[in-house]
Amino acid sequence: MAFLNMKLASLKNTAKNAVNLFKVDESQIKELLESIRANLPTTEALLIGKPQAGKSSIVRGLTGVGTEIIGQGFRPHTQYTQRYAYPSEELPLLIFTDTVGLGDVNQNTEEIIEELTQELDIETKRARILILTIKINDFATDSLKTIASNLRKKYPQIPCLLVVTCLHELYPDLSLTQHPDYPPNFSEIERAFTEIKNTFQGLFDGAVLIDFTLEEDGFNPVFYGLETLVDSLTEILPSAEAKTIHQLLDETVNSELGNLYKDVARRYILAFSIMAVSLSAIPLPFATMPVLTALEVTMVTALGQLYGQTLTASQAGGIISAIAGGFLAKAIGRELIKFVPGLGSIVAASWAGAYTWALGEGACAYFGDIMGGKKPNPDKIKEVMKNAFQNSRHLEN
Repeated sequence: MAFLNMKLASLKNTAKNAVNLFKVDESQIKELLESIRANLPTTEALLIGKPQAGKSSIVRGLTGVGTEIIGQGFRPHTQYTQRYAYPSEELPLLIFTDTVGLGDVNQNTEEIIEELTQELDIETKRARILILTIKINDFATDSLKTIASNLRKKYPQIPCLLVVTCLHELYPDLSLTQHPDYPPNFSEIERAFTEIKNTFQGLFDGAVLIDFTLEEDGFNPVFYGLETLVDSLTEILPSAEAKTIHQLLDETVNSELGNLYKDVARRYILAFSIMAVSLSAIPLPFATMPVLTALEVTMVTALGQLYGQTLTASQAGGIISAIAGGFLAKAIGRELIKFVPGLGSIVAASWAGAYTWALGEGACAYFGDIMGGKKPNPDKIKEVMKNAFQNSRHLEN
């Protein structure tokens, strides 16, 4: 036991040194980001609407980002606005500015207008668009119209799209979860849509009906009217920004930055894989499991730091459990095979190195999704791990 404790202490020191040795060149990152950012066709979308009008759902629909990530991504910007940059603050393709406080009893419409005016007065090369968001059954829109009128008068060059949401709340059959063919042909919706457009006449450049819900709500499709929304946006945006709305992520941007992080990450993974092979050569079943677990937790923590995620040991362990899947069962087999004289330790050590490498690649896929504003895809991560494990074993043979 004393020997294992010494091994564990030595491992922690080695891992700590590895973290210091394998860091991304900050100047290289800064230079790359500045170069890419200067040429990005970024669109700033100002979302104007009451709470629960479907503004965050529009962000979900246009980016594919999960609700929990969007909630964490929005940051206070001014007293009455918050911002979310997609896929990241460093490399934004879409910047959503959400108005908060509209519809509150104590709201100050004049102050909200003043803040939005100050924001729009800032010169920028980025394309801008106003997205006026209103629920299909909400006709208490005086403050919203006041804001839209003021902004239209001062910034006629900024296009405005009227987006009417929550259509299912006016379906004749409220138990209906299968949306009809788009656009919906219900008289209740047609009357309400016409009235809203008449109320805001002259204040928008295009109008669209959508119904974006959560998967657990049971509606199909979840993003009803998304294609029409995208088409409407691209009709009133400059060509470069319109193309970005369709593509969302530029492959060159992803590959350049992603490769930079992966190259450094693999230096981490190699170091930890070598340690795993060395430690797993100990010919005592289960003796190395605690040590290897500590090693793998340390590796995932280090990789998380590389991708801008600060993790506790328990959080890193949770990520390992979530992404490793069936590999954990094989870890038990890795230890039991040590009962085979001679060959057992060699096989177990080889498996430990390949598994650690695969786990590292899976963690990179996990953190890469988060850095890109995406919800980690378990199936994709398992496939990444499977391929990395097989390739690692192939290289050994």
